[in-house]
Amino acid sequence: MSDKKTVVLAYSGGLDTSCILVWLKEQGYDVIAFMANLGQVDEDFDAAREKAIKLGAKKVFIVDIRKEFVEEFIYPGIQANALYEDRYQLGTSFARPVIAREQVRIAKQEGAEYLSHGATGKGNDQIRFELTAYALYPKVKIIAPWRIPAFFQRFKGRPDLFEYAKANNIPLPVTPKSPWSMDANLMHISFEGGVLENPKHEGPDDLYQMTTDPRKSPNEPDVLEIEFKNGVPIRVTNVKDGTEKKVPLDLYLYCNDIGGKHGVGRIDIVENRYIGMKSRGIYETPGGTILHQAHLDIETFTMDKEVRRLKQGLALRFSEQVYNGFWYSPECVFTRECIAKSQEGVEGTVKVSVFKGHVYILGRESPLSLYNEELVSMDVQGDYDPTDVAGFIAVNALRLREYGRLRSKMAADK
Repeated sequence: MSDKKTVVLAYSGGLDTSCILVWLKEQGYDVIAFMANLGQVDEDFDAAREKAIKLGAKKVFIVDIRKEFVEEFIYPGIQANALYEDRYQLGTSFARPVIAREQVRIAKQEGAEYLSHGATGKGNDQIRFELTAYALYPKVKIIAPWRIPAFFQRFKGRPDLFEYAKANNIPLPVTPKSPWSMDANLMHISFEGGVLENPKHEGPDDLYQMTTDPRKSPNEPDVLEIEFKNGVPIRVTNVKDGTEKKVPLDLYLYCNDIGGKHGVGRIDIVENRYIGMKSRGIYETPGGTILHQAHLDIETFTMDKEVRRLKQGLALRFSEQVYNGFWYSPECVFTRECIAKSQEGVEGTVKVSVFKGHVYILGRESPLSLYNEELVSMDVQGDYDPTDVAGFIAVNALRLREYGRLRSKMAADK
């Protein structure tokens, strides 16, 4: 039996984590490579497995966690209308805790006391991975090479990694690396770094992978009917061709296809990293954008005004908790439960048109709607007495009158 310590490495198959795998072996560890299938674009998992084995991984685990990703992480984000700093839909932020949770499960199963990852020392992902690991596996030890001086002083940039790879027979990428960093999963693709670090420079046209340029997208919209229950989508129907999706993963991927086809979900932002610096990122979130807009509409249609106001505050906190890596914190668990409670009456169908980079709301209906057509109608009196409004206005005007009186007095005393 080996006396070596065992580490589970979050492995991507790319240059960085391939070098880290060999480096960990160099440091005397048995390495278990773990790779999560989250719906990455054009990922060759068989090739990644073969590469990890050739590099000396003791075991390789490639786990399909797409279903869990959609149902347990993305869907709570839809319920929350989660946006970080008003724009970012948290595609990477939602992915990290589900990856780290599976990494911890494998570590416990295999008796490994160490976890490792290839996240940089400047980014958010190191925080998200490690806070999840400590919450679920309190005794775990983390090896973060890009924070270890012996590693980052040895590998000051990609040329050093390439030299190390050549010296250790690590297969190099067949195609040239894009001049930016990319993170992909079924919810989104994010791009940052490299040529994008200058925030005034426009992202190049060949950067985008999930979405068509809206200028080149179809000249006819797709019209979708999206049915919600408890604030999550349970059915999507394409009015044009009758296509229907109910299974959460299939439903989400279909919304991706429709949104991507019409160029929906592109944003270019500068955001505040939790670690304290600003970074520029470009994101594609086609399906998430469609479902976000539809959910906003059905929620307003069915939810009490004051409950929604409270829920909006919770959504802001939730988005920050997720972005900052606190998915498994007690406060985030509490926030998620409160948001889920608010969604119990969020039920109905929203019709949307997806066209030229936009999602247009066409109509909605719900058996639990708080919209009263007779009450609001300009043509029917309904159960409403307009004379009551005079008192309502008078009470609300009291504060404004007093404020006006004070301002007049102050002006007269000058």
